[in-house]
Amino acid sequence: MCVGIPMQVVACREDLIECEGRGRRERINFMLVGEQPVGTWVLAFQGNAVRTMTAEEAAHTDRALDALEAAARGDGDLAHYFADLTGREPELPAHLKGGKP
Repeated sequence: MCVGIPMQVVACREDLIECEGRGRRERINFMLVGEQPVGTWVLAFQGNAVRTMTAEEAAHTDRALDALEAAARGDGDLAHYFADLTGREPELPAHLKGGKP
């Protein structure tokens, strides 16, 4: 399975950004997102920064990836990985709520 992972820019090189995330350090192509300053979070997929992310989005994505790894190990209770979603009703995004655009 191929999954994008959140990585934080730690250095900028001529044509690549050096990023860290989920226990690894990689050189990532930034042509899709443009040059990014150190500290920026990006979603990395197959050696490319696909889009920028907020720190909050990166944290949520990391927790979801942790849950996926736990499920693959056969861990039973995954609810604590999604604390931001438990105890509330799901809500449709604005563009799916109907009405006039």
